[in-house]
Amino acid sequence: MKVSGRNICLIVACVAVFAVAASNFQAVAGEVPVLSNSDCIMCHTKEVTDIQTAGGKHKTEIGCQDCHVGHPPKVREGVIPQCSMCHEGEPHFEVENCLRCHSNPHTPLNLTLGKKEKAVCLTCHPEEGQQLTEHKSHHTVMACTDCHDNSAHGIVPSCFKCHKPHSPDMSDKDCSKCHKAHMPLVVTYGPDTPNKDCGACHSKEFKLLEASPTKHHNVSCVQCHNDVHKTVPKCQKCHGEPHPKGILSRFPSCLSCHKDPHDLNDWVKKKN
Repeated sequence: MKVSGRNICLIVACVAVFAVAASNFQAVAGEVPVLSNSDCIMCHTKEVTDIQTAGGKHKTEIGCQDCHVGHPPKVREGVIPQCSMCHEGEPHFEVENCLRCHSNPHTPLNLTLGKKEKAVCLTCHPEEGQQLTEHKSHHTVMACTDCHDNSAHGIVPSCFKCHKPHSPDMSDKDCSKCHKAHMPLVVTYGPDTPNKDCGACHSKEFKLLEASPTKHHNVSCVQCHNDVHKTVPKCQKCHGEPHPKGILSRFPSCLSCHKDPHDLNDWVKKKN
């Protein structure tokens, strides 16, 4: 049978009408087509842009459909998911109202921190919390945001924001050689700490040692005051017992004569 051009046009028109009718029937019956992640960007451009720029693992490990299980009108409950749907099993995930810090779940690591959130901070930073608790200092009673600017998470402040340097040439890196920020009164230092760093606080002793003509002049502070701050070593550690027992019985303390180990000739000067 010969099909005319007019008949072909009529067939095409009928097929199109049937397709539209079928689509309308599906919509009425609730059979809404399943959405894909690529469909979301058509309406939710800001959210997609946020995830692309600062989504963290929300960008690399999951898609829109992993959190948003459906879309109205087909799905009305659970469209906005609970964070606990994925985040569970750690103390930090037990904190209520996630959005008070993670205000935008599409940029989860861009935190908005409040001054009263110290307990919340320490659920993620337990080591720092333990240091603050076990080693009391003024830092213990401060809010985390007093130092860590609440405008952005992860900012490590300069010590000089609050503290004056011990000497004009000190840097933040110099501070951290001896002081840990969350236990600042526990002063520690390594064997390569130069005398000038000690002299920043102990200027009198440093100046005496620098001017001394004795062998102590060439000894580093940390060679005697090693490992722990305020360690006062025994002279016998290096010198043994260089004097006869008769003298030692009359002067059991080395400092009876050698008044200051940073200036061993002090007693000679006083005698003369």
